Amino acid sequence: MKKIAIFLLCILMPVTTVFAQTGKPLSVEVLWQLSRIGNPSISPNGDYIIAPVTEYDVPEDKGNTQLWLFSQDGKQRALTAKGMRVSEPVFSPDSKTLAFISKRDKDEAGQIYLLPMDGPGEAQRLTDVPSGVYGIKWVGEHLYFISSVYPGKNWAEIGEQLKSDKDNKVSAHQWNALPYSSFDHWIDEGRQAHVFRIAAKGGEVEAITQPLNIELPRSSQGAGSYDISPDEAWIAFNANGSDNQVNPKRDIFLAAIGSGKAENITPDNLAPDGSPKFSPNGKTLAFTRQHIQGFYADTAKLMLFDLKKRSTKMLAKEWDRSVARFVWTPDSKGFYAAIDDAATRRLYHIDAKKGKVKAITKSTNFGKPAIAKDGTLVAANDSFLYPARLVKVNARNGKTTRLDSFNDEVLADVDLGTYESVTYKGYQDKEIQMWVHYPPGFDRSKKYPLMMLVHGGPHNAISDGFHYRWNAQTFASWGYVTAWPNFHGSSSFGQEFADSINPDWKNKSLEDVLKAADWFKQQSWIDDKRMVAGGASYGGYLTSIILGQKHPFNALLIHAAVYNMYSQMAADFSVHSPRFGNYWDNPEIYQSISPHYGAGNFNTPTLVIHGQLDYRVPVGQGFELFRTLQTRGVESRMIYFPDENHWIMKPNNSIYWYQQVKDWMTRFAEPGGK
Repeated sequence: MKKIAIFLLCILMPVTTVFAQTGKPLSVEVLWQLSRIGNPSISPNGDYIIAPVTEYDVPEDKGNTQLWLFSQDGKQRALTAKGMRVSEPVFSPDSKTLAFISKRDKDEAGQIYLLPMDGPGEAQRLTDVPSGVYGIKWVGEHLYFISSVYPGKNWAEIGEQLKSDKDNKVSAHQWNALPYSSFDHWIDEGRQAHVFRIAAKGGEVEAITQPLNIELPRSSQGAGSYDISPDEAWIAFNANGSDNQVNPKRDIFLAAIGSGKAENITPDNLAPDGSPKFSPNGKTLAFTRQHIQGFYADTAKLMLFDLKKRSTKMLAKEWDRSVARFVWTPDSKGFYAAIDDAATRRLYHIDAKKGKVKAITKSTNFGKPAIAKDGTLVAANDSFLYPARLVKVNARNGKTTRLDSFNDEVLADVDLGTYESVTYKGYQDKEIQMWVHYPPGFDRSKKYPLMMLVHGGPHNAISDGFHYRWNAQTFASWGYVTAWPNFHGSSSFGQEFADSINPDWKNKSLEDVLKAADWFKQQSWIDDKRMVAGGASYGGYLTSIILGQKHPFNALLIHAAVYNMYSQMAADFSVHSPRFGNYWDNPEIYQSISPHYGAGNFNTPTLVIHGQLDYRVPVGQGFELFRTLQTRGVESRMIYFPDENHWIMKPNNSIYWYQQVKDWMTRFAEPGGK
């Protein structure tokens, strides 16, 4: 298989220079002052560009999202009022009306609202669905949406059931089968997610997938779980293609709307098929396909299903990158997609006939693009040094034109420091890419402490984008050189590299991180007596592994860590069982890689953090680690968030998190150049 490996030496400022720090640092307080722009939508005629913008009120500890209207000449204005929850903006085919989801007045759940774009007027509610709506699409004369309903009950009965459930004093949940949770919420076994539609002019809600007796995937679903053909004749949707709910088989089903019968068009593929999307001319259904069951980072290929010939073909077979976040071009001849490529999310064009791929952008990250009928292409763009911006992209050369002015005032006097991409020799001398962040005022004639950051996943990559929860420039602003190595197992470097750590999660990634530390020891501007490290999720797992090894770090931060591979069975997914067997079948795998087997060597001061609502890595993992550390007499601290999940999401909790991390790290590695 042909491999594409692009290692960018993305030096934004030369680190040979001494920089005077003149502004304030990118502190956590500044992070929470920033407006956060979501992925845009563009009207079919290209006249209107909409994006959700979220701002946070720290004293009130809550966020507020508004829809903003942008024009191609740089004008912007708020389209919805503050205090009105809004999401999922979609345009009507004639571009005259905007639909979105909001919860207003006496709404018990989110409903579809319609707002005219060609004149003044208030948004009018279209739906009154007691179980709420999400995943909306506007196709032809109808708006389609998903709702989680009680099978066999009409809307009135569903409303009564919801009220009864709300008033019920019994707090127990009951399950007789999987799944029972997903990330931070319990799954109600008695409800099913189905697609419905309502005419844009109003009227009765029509069930689309319920008559097929096939529900959407139980763990999660959204607008990407289904699509409707332009003539409203067909629906394509994701569903479990087997009776196994422990390890579901995600397939694509195709049904003529109103027919009462659906066809599984991907029955022979055991791995996931997803993201169905009809071409604008209605002749082809595109979707993504993976081939290895139980490997979520398996390279996703773009597939085309010819509706007339009933045949399927794969595009770009030899391209060693995963296709995601794609949209059809208006002429149905190709796609634009935001592709993770060697630690940078670039916009690509993919030809629908020959499968030829072309990178449009080079540096910094881009979100899912949106395209108008005239080919106008817009997307959100961010980097390590600036939060998401709304840009228009020239599809021929990748040049961008900024369309918003958010955050300019907040960042005007902030010194963001610098960063670069480097490569070093990792496991078996393989080239490993790593991002290195330098503190404001960095002076290479001095020696600085190192904060090594270990990313989660493991099959993710740290790419050139703005991060709010683990912002390397914020850590650097404390006076640390900060590093993100994309070790073995990281995505965006090809199939072989991503799959190289399965089922051995431990050894290759561990050596990559330790050799990254060795690389820093060789730099004249690093003080190897002031080195600390930390990670979350898989990064917490690997940091727990480091805890039991010989390593150079004075202190560790372990957040939401998979610490015990056996008790991880309590999570909403199992790590290796679908592909390599359960621990009672292959105990040697789990024993060889589980961090808790290294407890006898634990002697490094460790900060442990976990959230109660984390069902991806249950909170017991954190308490097991903390008790082990305390039992061994290792200096340690446990921070527990009863109202947070896998991530720390609330403003004041986030500020506290950063403050505690700073306090812990500075105790064991004094910040600043010496």
